[in-house]
Amino acid sequence: MRYILAHSLVQASLLSIASASPAPTAFANSVVPADPVITPSPVEHNPSPIVGRNILSDVESDIGNVLSDVGSGLPSWVASGVPNFFQGFPTGDAVVSSLGLDSSELKALPTNVLNIDPYANWTKSGWNVRFHGNVYKQPNTSVSTLNDLADIFLVNTSISDLPKSQQAQARNLTAEIFVVQQPGVAVNTIHLKPAASQGSSGQPGGGGSSNTTGGTQDITLPYNTTVQGDFDTFVPIDSNGLTAGNETSTIQRLDTHVEGASIGNATAYLVPPTGLTIISDIDDILRVTKIYQPDQGLINSFARPFTSWENMPEIYRNWSISLPDTHFHYLTTTPEQITRNYMEFIYTNYPGGSFDTRPLNFSDVSATLSIRKFLLHKIFETFPERKFVLVADTSNSDVMRDYPKLATDFPDQVQCIFLRNTSATDPGDKFPYDTSGFKDIKQSKYMFFLNPDDLTNLDIANGHCYNQSIPQNLTFGYQGLPFGLGDSRTAVNGSANHTGAASGLLTKESAGAQGFIALAAAMFTATFMFL
Repeated sequence: MRYILAHSLVQASLLSIASASPAPTAFANSVVPADPVITPSPVEHNPSPIVGRNILSDVESDIGNVLSDVGSGLPSWVASGVPNFFQGFPTGDAVVSSLGLDSSELKALPTNVLNIDPYANWTKSGWNVRFHGNVYKQPNTSVSTLNDLADIFLVNTSISDLPKSQQAQARNLTAEIFVVQQPGVAVNTIHLKPAASQGSSGQPGGGGSSNTTGGTQDITLPYNTTVQGDFDTFVPIDSNGLTAGNETSTIQRLDTHVEGASIGNATAYLVPPTGLTIISDIDDILRVTKIYQPDQGLINSFARPFTSWENMPEIYRNWSISLPDTHFHYLTTTPEQITRNYMEFIYTNYPGGSFDTRPLNFSDVSATLSIRKFLLHKIFETFPERKFVLVADTSNSDVMRDYPKLATDFPDQVQCIFLRNTSATDPGDKFPYDTSGFKDIKQSKYMFFLNPDDLTNLDIANGHCYNQSIPQNLTFGYQGLPFGLGDSRTAVNGSANHTGAASGLLTKESAGAQGFIALAAAMFTATFMFL
């Protein structure tokens, strides 16, 4: 049974397994998420507005229009090329109903806080910290119930067939999904103090040596949580001995702890106005996920230990040494409920840094397609004088759209774009990807690469981002198409054998040719997903 069938069961079968009361409603329809309430950064200009829900991406709209013209009933997430990963998770009242909790049991549960590691910017008013995360309660769900729930997510296998350690991880992740978000509550007190030094620059989890002094204080968030328990707001803090942002190039770090929460520790990264920030995706660039193979992606995320992709930790460690004042920021569109596993993996294997994830308000596919762009624009506009290095892979259509668009919209801020060509390094990646956004970008600014070692010996600080030993051979259109539309070359030749660059057919300017290409890409994606 493939992933599509299993996902359809998630929205109907999960409740029948977990329910202690008759005929609960399906998760997907039980709670209608509100638009996100996310305050802007206190920068010196107007930041971008929040992306509205149900507004499809440009790529999705273009392909969707083609499909509409021919009467196709393919869902928008198939047409976009984004697998429908981790959608329809239960929230709030749906979890209460499905687990049969009454009000007294819920009230007795301790309050937990997912306190996501924030960044802070410097303005005329001083340091401003972007606190964001989620307030929730963790029900006491039995092992047998968690096993039953986990089985729904584990496609083509059962939790009983896994090693004991993987069973435990699957239960833990399932328990993180089945939490009860706390809407409309105040995050009263967050304690701040200087973070202890975490070793020499570049050590795993370190993100550079910390000499932070000052900053000790308590702050209160100005807004209550959203209907999904989210909070996201910039809060000005007192200096109390911190170094002013315009007087240092060093990242300062503060420990943050939410009072009254059994969990809730995080590290705030105080980032000066100028310098270099590396924004990195995680799945299939920092860890092995195989998100383009849904059954493998699910078991790699739910049960198997998170595993670094080749020697990428060494590459990041070297960057943190050779670029000692660099700010690392990790951005994943993984849903908020399962973010903690990602953060633990990053801080064990990679330099410490701030973190962004998909808040619960962005809970459907169309919103997911816009969340990366929203979060990228937020950090670019928060630090309008910093340079950015963008790192990801070709399996995400939003990356392939948003990264080159950032180089156009913020030409003085995008220093480098590095994209792992997953279709050239993993034959399991059969999703076409579109390189047309790179047509007018200088080759020195970007590189499609095969292995982590391709990223060595680059002068990133001065914007020299292309390793000339890695041929690109790009045609600017869809790559890796089926039906003979692409040849057997690769966008990054090297030693790869899998398809990458596309044939001359893809460079035709006629609307008919481009429409057929888009339709072919969507049809191939749909065919693959339903195998």
